Amino acid sequence: MFCKKIYSASPWAFRLAISGLSSANMTNRSLSIFFLFLFGLSACENDDRTLNAWTRSVTLTEEATDMETYISQSGRRKARIVAPFMVKLNRDTISMTFPRTVHCDFYDDSLRIDSRLDARYGVYYENLNKVFLRDSVVVITQKGDTLTSPELWWDQGTQLFTTDKYAIYRGPDQQIVGGQGLEATQDLKRITFRATTGTVKAPAGQ
Repeated sequence: MFCKKIYSASPWAFRLAISGLSSANMTNRSLSIFFLFLFGLSACENDDRTLNAWTRSVTLTEEATDMETYISQSGRRKARIVAPFMVKLNRDTISMTFPRTVHCDFYDDSLRIDSRLDARYGVYYENLNKVFLRDSVVVITQKGDTLTSPELWWDQGTQLFTTDKYAIYRGPDQQIVGGQGLEATQDLKRITFRATTGTVKAPAGQ
């Protein structure tokens, strides 16, 4: 609306400039009108920039308690997330934050649960198709394999767990492997440590 008002002043200024003026005055008036026009364009551009910046700074927030949601890809269910409290932020990257513990079930292609995960904190980045988990992260498979780490990422597309932090894997045969950084399938059938620190056999009953 500001642009329309500024542009509507130009015909009025032009009529004023040509009424009874010499050619020199006409030239000066024309220059004034030209700069007035440029000023109007600049004002509109500045208003647009301000509006766009303000729009980008606005973040829509949603909160929910005792929530349950499913992550799907190409019509296939990939994961189920359950949490006592959730905060959803709608901005450039849509995220769902679970600050009061989170539980995840991960499904295989036959919709059977591959593994279950619990953590004290988690974030689902919808645009990235990834889940970040932090603080006492524990993964348990249907066969009893366990993986623990202070931080863990889960990729919806590849169905892989990754971390740069220290992690410990414990197999059903009670063999324990620890290392710095890893990549593992969500069923823990394949685990690759970037730098292992050792393998031990846990005593029976532990």
